[in-house]
Amino acid sequence: MSSAASPTVDHVSWHPKYNPWLIAVVVALAAFMEVLDTSIANVALPYMAGNLGASNDQSTWVLTSYLVSNAIVLPISGWLAGAFGRKRFFSVCLFVFTVSSLLCGIAPSLGLLLFFRVLQGAGGGGLQPMAQAILADTFPPQQRGLAFALYGITAVTAPTIGPTLGGWITFNYSWRWIFFINLPVGLLTLFLVYRFVEDPPYLAEIKAAGVKLDYLGIALLALGVGALQILLDKGQEDDWFGSHFITTLAVTAAVCLIGLVIWEWFQKAPIVDVRLFKSFNFASANLMMFTLGIVLFASLVLMPLFLQTLVGYTAQVAGLAISAGGLMLLVEMPIIGALTTRVQARYLIAFGWLCLAIAMFYSTKRLDLAISFSAAMWVRVAQVVGMGFLFVPITLVAYIGIAPEKNNAVAGIVNFMRNMGSSVGTSLVTTLIARRSQFHQARLVQNVSLGNSSFLNSASGLAQRLTAAGVGGHDSQLQAYARIYQAVQAQAASLAYIDTFMVLAVGAAIMFLLAFALKKNEPGGGGTAMAE
Repeated sequence: MSSAASPTVDHVSWHPKYNPWLIAVVVALAAFMEVLDTSIANVALPYMAGNLGASNDQSTWVLTSYLVSNAIVLPISGWLAGAFGRKRFFSVCLFVFTVSSLLCGIAPSLGLLLFFRVLQGAGGGGLQPMAQAILADTFPPQQRGLAFALYGITAVTAPTIGPTLGGWITFNYSWRWIFFINLPVGLLTLFLVYRFVEDPPYLAEIKAAGVKLDYLGIALLALGVGALQILLDKGQEDDWFGSHFITTLAVTAAVCLIGLVIWEWFQKAPIVDVRLFKSFNFASANLMMFTLGIVLFASLVLMPLFLQTLVGYTAQVAGLAISAGGLMLLVEMPIIGALTTRVQARYLIAFGWLCLAIAMFYSTKRLDLAISFSAAMWVRVAQVVGMGFLFVPITLVAYIGIAPEKNNAVAGIVNFMRNMGSSVGTSLVTTLIARRSQFHQARLVQNVSLGNSSFLNSASGLAQRLTAAGVGGHDSQLQAYARIYQAVQAQAASLAYIDTFMVLAVGAAIMFLLAFALKKNEPGGGGTAMAE
């Protein structure tokens, strides 16, 4: 967000009328509800398709439509807050999100459901960044880490809870209730926001100064981000650049986003304040938040997918295995928030990336087709330990050296980068698993041939056991070959998962090195930088 006028009110002298922690719970509740909706509908797609007379491929647009509109609103939320007032914008987003949730629940057709999901995503796009910006302004610098820890709990645990909760609601009631449950929470939160949240004086000055509507910037952003989000969501399904549709999206996204950066750089009141990236700390924090989004969602997709497709767990049991990680974060986040008042953020970040790199490498050693429930649970716990040391300190680092009137813009861009990282992480996982599975299968089948005595002996022994179990002689031989091929496919897939976790480990290790290049900050000083 940018403004032609500079605030004249001393931001430090302003304090909210109500207890900051009451405000924090209110805005965190709104953010939690929105983040939950990014993943709660995943497991309900087959039920939606069957109920609305659509194919499974068509039903995936229920996710894509939400993500596209959400991603477009995120980076311009700071500009919108300056134009209309942050409390008003936050309340409107909450109202749109709640009403569109009701409309999604009663939608009679897939077309209307997709339209209402676009509205829901647009409303939800302003909730995360505005919640973070409200916390940044509400709390004094020495308590900002604890406040961001509360917000971090919602941002990191909600995606973990979403699929499990969505599956339980859909199985026991109806897929429509995954939208209806937003109604009481949304209405209660809307009332509490109206009652307790207020804008600091500098926002009133920015609003009074007026903002110019940047039509070209909005058009470039909508086209670029929309094309990029659809590309990431549908790329693997359509064989990436083997598809003219995906290629067109890639060209559109590249041209529009590059054009957006160039255009906004020279605007006096840009809808996306790209000049913030001149700050090395801000740019590095966004790169780290983008990478954290990749690792968080990639591992969140990998673990349940591995347990369900290769180990044979049900969705409920797989959800229980990874839920221990969510409990770990609930305990860890407040501790990290307190540590930010005593330890420099960059050291906490470095430790977090180191833990994450070790955990992803550890995952490559523990994942196999005979993994036990307890082993899978501890693998997931190891994966999330480092994440707790990253979310809050990285968020703090993004504010170092940034003026208070830029808080809305910082929150919008940081949340946008994390969300885009989650989309990239999901696409990265599905692509790597598919491609590396093909690679390992091609290698493994070289040993499964009639010229290999070990293979013949194994097939013969398995055929004899099947014959003894009552399978006919010819059928037993065919079944033996089929079962060995299935075993080869499973082994190839497990190797692909190991390769993917190794890629995540390397990415975390690179971020570990970058952490030491960040500016020093005054522990407990919020966005205050220390002299070198």
